[in-house]
Amino acid sequence: MTAWEYLTTPLMVHNTAAILNNWGKQGWELVQVVPGPEGGLVAYLKRPVADAAGSANTGLGAAAEAARRFEGE
Repeated sequence: MTAWEYLTTPLMVHNTAAILNNWGKQGWELVQVVPGPEGGLVAYLKRPVADAAGSANTGLGAAAEAARRFEGE
């Protein structure tokens, strides 16, 4: 079974795509965006964590490869 780690981050409305793309390149998947407690928006993200043997879930390697191809490396 996949184990997940979670992250919350504020989103600046004028830079939302850049913020989400940055987290996506690091393997984070957007789960939900909700209004923040003091206004603005908050993004909830998740990504697979390494298992007890220390190997990462397969999806992270694929995401990293896709990011490298997208960036032209």
